[in-house]
Amino acid sequence: MKIRTRFAPSPTGYLHIGNIWVAFLNWLFTRQNRGSIILRIEDIDGERSKLEYIKALKEDLEWLGLDWDEGPGFTYSYGSTIQSERLGLYKSLIHKWGNNGDAYPCYCTRARIHKIASAPHRGEQLPIYDGYCRNTLTTIDEKHKIKPSWRFKIKEKETVSFSDIFHKKQYYNLMPNRDDFVIMRADGMVAYQLAVSYDDGAMDITHVFRGEDLLSSTFYQIKLLKELGYQLPVYGHLPLLVDKEGIRLSKRQKGITIRSLRNSGITVNDIIGKLLFWAGAISKPEKISLCYAKNNISFNECHNLTKKTISI
Repeated sequence: MKIRTRFAPSPTGYLHIGNIWVAFLNWLFTRQNRGSIILRIEDIDGERSKLEYIKALKEDLEWLGLDWDEGPGFTYSYGSTIQSERLGLYKSLIHKWGNNGDAYPCYCTRARIHKIASAPHRGEQLPIYDGYCRNTLTTIDEKHKIKPSWRFKIKEKETVSFSDIFHKKQYYNLMPNRDDFVIMRADGMVAYQLAVSYDDGAMDITHVFRGEDLLSSTFYQIKLLKELGYQLPVYGHLPLLVDKEGIRLSKRQKGITIRSLRNSGITVNDIIGKLLFWAGAISKPEKISLCYAKNNISFNECHNLTKKTISI
C-alpha cells in the first residue's frame, strides 16, 4: 500500500510549535515509509482565513525543511488541495443528500442547541441533538424565512470503532436524533466534519495524524467515509502540547510561532531536537538535523506519544 498522509493547517494565523509537532511527526513517518504528503489548506472559515497566512505557512514549512508532494497551486485528479476551491463539491453532496433523505434542514437556534448540549445526562465531548427538526419539520413557521443548517441523518443505531496508533481501540454508538450532526451551518459554511471526510477519501489518505482533541470527531468522519464509499485511513491522535500552566498552545499565545522562534535565533536543529525529545526518541534536548532524524531515528522510537499532554 502506498502511504499517503496530509498536513492540513487552517490559515487563520501563523504556524506555531504545536502545529509543527504534528507536521514533523507526520513528515517523519511518511518519509521513512517512502510515502507522499499532501499539504491541504483548510480555509473553509472564510472570515478568519487569510491569504497572507497561506503564504506564511508555506514559508515556515520550507524553512524547517518539511517538504510536501502535492499542494496549493496545482490541480490533481481530485482537484485542488485548497478547501475554499472545493466548496462546490461539498455543497453538491449536501444537495444530493438533502434530496434523497440522508440530510435534513435544521432551524434550531444556537440558544436551543446550547440548552440541549448542556443537559445533565451528557458526559461526552460530542455534540448532542434531540431530533427536533428531523421529527417536526412540518411545524416550522416558514414565514420567518430562517436559513437552516443541514444535518446528516443517522438512520439507525450503529457501533463505530477504530484502532488508533497511539490509543486503545475506540468505540462509540451512533444514535438516531442524538447524533444527527451538522454538515453545513446556517451561514453557508461547510462543516469541518464533511470537508475533512470528503477530502481524506478523495485524496486517498491512508494515515491521518492530528491532535487528540479531534479524536471524538473521528466517529462521524468514519460514518461519512463509509457513506461516500471510501477506504478508511489509519488514525493517530497525538498528545497536545501545553504551556507550563497546562493550557493548550494556540495561535493567540505570543512567542511560540515559528516566525517568532526563528527571529529569536532558534535554529531548525534546535526545534527538531526539542520535538524528538518531547516524543521520547532522545533522552535530552539537543540539536538534531532533519536529515539525521530521517535516516537515524525511527518513527517507532517516538514512544512517548500516549501521554495526554506534554508540558513545555
